[in-house]
Amino acid sequence: MKKKELILQAATYLFARKGYSDTAMHELSKMTGTAEGTIFYHFKNKQGIFLAILEDLKETILPEFEQYRKVESEKTGLDMVMETISFYLYMAKNREDLFAILHQRHPYELAVSNAECRDILEAIYNCFVDIFESAIVAGQADGSIHPAIVARKSALIVFGMVDSMVRFRMNNLYDVEALYSELTESCRRMLKSEHC
Repeated sequence: MKKKELILQAATYLFARKGYSDTAMHELSKMTGTAEGTIFYHFKNKQGIFLAILEDLKETILPEFEQYRKVESEKTGLDMVMETISFYLYMAKNREDLFAILHQRHPYELAVSNAECRDILEAIYNCFVDIFESAIVAGQADGSIHPAIVARKSALIVFGMVDSMVRFRMNNLYDVEALYSELTESCRRMLKSEHC
């Protein structure tokens, strides 16, 4: 593994567990066996490391969602929404450190003053919501989803519900697996066409 990748991996681990503010560069240096000067050779500063992690999230997770969305299927749009819910929960569990960083307060505070951070966050969230929206539009076309709902707004609502489950799990508030059936059934009822 290259030094830069090792630094990013260790920083992701530290930021996910300690948060941005409570992660010191000397900890990252010690964890990677890399001098702080070398860290700053690869990344301009701590914020640069953080932005690189967000960019990595966008570059690694979003293609998986895009690939998932492109899989041809004979399923209804409503079934595709349910599969997308499952896939999102799977990805959040499989990439827990990256999602933990995404659910912290710091990225959004940084996005207020940093256009690069805002652009990365927008790209990440737009991709997630776009996948739900495209499944809803497909469901409206095939009759499995009510034609009168507004696809983008409904996609935002469904995504908000699903992402809340991820937050619950990460904060050990509820047993998300026990709520899965109710989550999917609520989404199904909200979207389902009267004719199905």
